[in-house]
Amino acid sequence: MEKNMDVVALGELLIDMTNNGKTENNNDLFEANPGGAPCNVLAMLKRFGHEVGFIGKVGNDIFGRKLKSTLEEVGIATNNLLMDPEVRTTLAFVETFPDGDRDFSFYRNPGADMMLRKDEVNANLIARSRVFHFGTLSMTHEMPREATIYSLVEAKKNGVIITFDPNLREPLWNSLDEVKEQILTGMKYCDYLKISDNEIQWLTGEEDYTAGVAKIRQQFDIPLITVSMGREGSRAYYKCGDKEVVTEVAPFLSDETIETTGAGDTFCGCVIHYLLTYGIEGLDEEKLKEMLTTANAAASLITRVKGALRVMPQLADVEALVRTRG
Repeated sequence: MEKNMDVVALGELLIDMTNNGKTENNNDLFEANPGGAPCNVLAMLKRFGHEVGFIGKVGNDIFGRKLKSTLEEVGIATNNLLMDPEVRTTLAFVETFPDGDRDFSFYRNPGADMMLRKDEVNANLIARSRVFHFGTLSMTHEMPREATIYSLVEAKKNGVIITFDPNLREPLWNSLDEVKEQILTGMKYCDYLKISDNEIQWLTGEEDYTAGVAKIRQQFDIPLITVSMGREGSRAYYKCGDKEVVTEVAPFLSDETIETTGAGDTFCGCVIHYLLTYGIEGLDEEKLKEMLTTANAAASLITRVKGALRVMPQLADVEALVRTRG
């Protein structure tokens, strides 16, 4: 089958209600930013010129219609974006702390993204893709979990590269044991795992990231694992055939940072671009270092603006920031 779609992602599409100051009466002002990790990743990939599409569900309400038009505006195909007439679009209220870190309060019980059914997934769209991307927010409840697993099976069957960002959001789960079970399920399928420093430490019980990666690889054959380490930069662990490489790149720290929303998704989109360019088997130390440098630069730029999906960094700006390192 002809692969005429570069990347398809499945998961949540929602509104990030981010704090935007105070009124004159000292009430909080919130700005409605289109968000959801999978579509943030797709938006970054679109900056690289890739053909991308989304599988998911929003409410047929003010926010759902806004989200659909936003995806169309940034060039993400919406053929498999469904509009639920009965269940509202999920909202995530984001509190940003002085250091740029965040806390989330979700309005999602249920949210439309939880209502995606297995029979609503366009398997042909997945089969025609080069990469299938997913996270765990589509695995918090039974119905979208079935849809996710079905999609993973279809992707694997059709030789699609599978990329996975667990993107842990503890408030959405019944227990951390349930989260761990679903993350381990996702790892059975993926070729690229994007995981953060706190996630790998929690998941493996290892403080050292290299020890954590080794523990993951005792169970799962995952060629590429990246660990995003916040202010310490990022690391790539690559093992394919007889090639085994570990490389680390420093971050692009900036005093212009406002919030970290979308930084991990921006990073992930850049890594997937390199997988599309070189293939999962075509990486080496030089390409991995270039990949992490680009991803770190893009992630730094997104932290300097509010929101993510509509304001992904332009490639010229990413390249200019990379050049400052010489």
